[in-house]
Amino acid sequence: MEWQGTYRRLSVAPSTLFITRTALPEPRAETLPAAGLPSACPRETRTGGPPMKITPSARVLRMLGEIEFDEWQCIAELIDNAFDDFTEIHRSGTPWAGGYRVSVELPDSAQGQLVITDTGRGMTYDRLERAVRAGWSGNDMHDKLGLFGMGFNVSTARLGKRTRVLTTRQGDTEWIGVEIDLDRIGDDFEAEDITEPKADPNEHGTRIVISRLHPTRARWLQKNGSALRNILGQVYSWIFLNRPFELWVGGFQVKPVRHCRWGDDRSVLYNNKERIPAYIEIDQKLENGLACGDCGQWQLTDRDACEDCGSDRLTVRERRVHGWLGIQRYMHKHDYGIDFLRNGRKILRWDKQLFTWRNPDGAVGNEEPEYPVDLAHQGGRIIGEIHLDHVPVTYQKDAFEYGDRSWRSAVEIVRGVAPLLPQRAANLEYEENTSPLALLFKGYRRNDAGLRYLVPGDGRKPIHDDTRRWGHEFHRGNPDYQTDERWWQAVVDHEATKSRGKNAKAAAVTPGKPDEAAVMEALGFDGAEIGSPSSPATDPDETKPGAQAQPPKDGESAPAAPTPEKRKETRQERVTRYMENSTTYPSLSRSFGHPRVGFVEVEARRLTVGSLTDENLHPTPVLLDQRGGNTLVAFLDLEHPIFQRFGADPADLLLAEIAVLLRVQTSSEWSHSELIAAIRAESLPASALDAEMISAEAKELLAEVRRRMASELDRAGEPEKAFQFLSPDELTHTEHTMIANGKVTRTTDLGASGEFLLHVPALFLVRLVESLPSLFMDNRVFQGVYEGVASASARRLSLARTVGYLSDVATQATYAGASLPDQLLRTRLSIRLLADDLAEEK
Repeated sequence: MEWQGTYRRLSVAPSTLFITRTALPEPRAETLPAAGLPSACPRETRTGGPPMKITPSARVLRMLGEIEFDEWQCIAELIDNAFDDFTEIHRSGTPWAGGYRVSVELPDSAQGQLVITDTGRGMTYDRLERAVRAGWSGNDMHDKLGLFGMGFNVSTARLGKRTRVLTTRQGDTEWIGVEIDLDRIGDDFEAEDITEPKADPNEHGTRIVISRLHPTRARWLQKNGSALRNILGQVYSWIFLNRPFELWVGGFQVKPVRHCRWGDDRSVLYNNKERIPAYIEIDQKLENGLACGDCGQWQLTDRDACEDCGSDRLTVRERRVHGWLGIQRYMHKHDYGIDFLRNGRKILRWDKQLFTWRNPDGAVGNEEPEYPVDLAHQGGRIIGEIHLDHVPVTYQKDAFEYGDRSWRSAVEIVRGVAPLLPQRAANLEYEENTSPLALLFKGYRRNDAGLRYLVPGDGRKPIHDDTRRWGHEFHRGNPDYQTDERWWQAVVDHEATKSRGKNAKAAAVTPGKPDEAAVMEALGFDGAEIGSPSSPATDPDETKPGAQAQPPKDGESAPAAPTPEKRKETRQERVTRYMENSTTYPSLSRSFGHPRVGFVEVEARRLTVGSLTDENLHPTPVLLDQRGGNTLVAFLDLEHPIFQRFGADPADLLLAEIAVLLRVQTSSEWSHSELIAAIRAESLPASALDAEMISAEAKELLAEVRRRMASELDRAGEPEKAFQFLSPDELTHTEHTMIANGKVTRTTDLGASGEFLLHVPALFLVRLVESLPSLFMDNRVFQGVYEGVASASARRLSLARTVGYLSDVATQATYAGASLPDQLLRTRLSIRLLADDLAEEK
């Protein structure tokens, strides 16, 4: 861009960069801070001698560009100052023509330029002079985003070697500005004073043009417009949602990146008595404090001057911790944690440090990760937004001052001082942690499908991959995924499907009165197999074809005349009936296909009433109904014998139907089996048998079992008894593992508590449960009944089921090498069944 206007040579004052002009008027006070860039602190006047000359090398300004700032941080520094101006205008209630808009034009090549324009009030010449100083800002340290005047110089020098700042106010006749050229500034410290004609006197705002961009920064900005919008959408999401500010980057408006959390009315029932919501608001006001308006430091009360910088600009300010914690609708390996904000801008995103407990009485660096602990490889789902406007931040605005007492008090409000894990807190003699974070941790720490932990499932297991995919649709703005209804329906459907299986029979056992028949039925054996009388059979003569109707007896009325034959149901009527009597089946509602044959969007629905029939009215487990375009509805009859008797996977049958459809539509030369294999690999990648993933799940579930068994030993006072079952080889393994984990102890101390179970060989747990079942069964660690069953054979059967699951999991955790597909299938099933068998944690 070529600039038309007037140029002058301006000098740069010692230790600062500012504009000078002949007969420059004295700066006048203004009621509101200037727009676009930070203002400067008042200059102290000194008499009685010549001023001290502190003239640095001209390299100082160029060295600012070496301070570590990411590209998005550099741009955010300049956006902050514009938003500060917008905030002042908005709070004043003054109507603002043209709206509140910041536009960022990205470079189109390595030789391009970066332009940032705002529609703020613009600046006077005097304020512009102070705004571009390479020194401390006069911005209020507690009400503004643009905390440091140095931020302007660092961000611009980091991006390029030449920066032009032009600004104008409504009614001004021209744009005024300055050009800072790092290659031309020499020992005279002079910069160019520039002006530019103004076409519309009503125009107002500030424009920053950075050219001669550093090549790496230019390439990043040129190629990463979408990523930049996403980052800024996260950083300023609260501002976009609560103020009428607009930010445009590369011609596209930046949208707020909202959290995909469960609704305010969702909750879980903990221990069948405590209702824990999935969304908790936090609003705690602390005692007002005295803060310095220049350096921002909080002071002791009853002071007249700042103890850090000597300023007398001390004001009483509110100190408040407010925001919310909640549960995300899906689990993620990285995108979970707490966002901490200052004045509406996110300083920390997805921060996880409050999930780690630091023992104040432990050694330096003693940290105990507490969340996620159950199947941690799947990630976490506790999220939140906490506003800490009174807590100081670093100059890069990427962290708070963690040593400041205001940060420590905020952490105590949000997560408490005790460990989140109840057993760890009890062992260390802490009182129960009742903080908001501890409450969510207690209610949602596990990832089991169903209502207990508010996790969507398919009747057998959690569907984490599907819920993550739905979360992606939420962030894309798909209207079908904005509320939590789809997630909620998957939770409800999971419970409905599960209730029809064996777990429903187990739940029917009368608490406290289990008997052999009840246990056998819960394990899936019918009455004939255990010697109980079967239900009376229907008289075959009553249903035998051709059986004669018996004449009515005396006093009985004759049977009613047969009704006329009903009209045959049309296909559309039948499909409508299926829609009314079905619910969404989330795990199979997705896009299916392959690049070689195309894709179809499938809405899978599970039939809740009646059975499915095809065009010839023959029972069928799967029925496709094509809709407009490449969309279809797939009805599933999960009561069909293929599922109930043969245990078929609904996905397999659905894939077979879709493969036929796509093969016909595209005249593909692939065989049906080849096409089914390709579609499964493309559309259902999570169903692959990944040995590493299954081993990780086994190890993490086993860690939970170890912890619970150790706690139960301590509760029962039986750790020494359990310790006696260790063989010499197992004892050696336990000692080596403890030393490797930094748990150095003497062998003689191992049996003093149940902690040794955290380090024993995995298969020892199996032997211990077999040897001491009364310590771990009957809803102590595992749900399986044992002591209350009179029959020895029923007790053995109940114990064998739990031990079998545990043995499979322990074996996979111990021998994590390559396994055969059937072995991996068995282990995956045992992991799910063992997780279901864990008792509700007290």
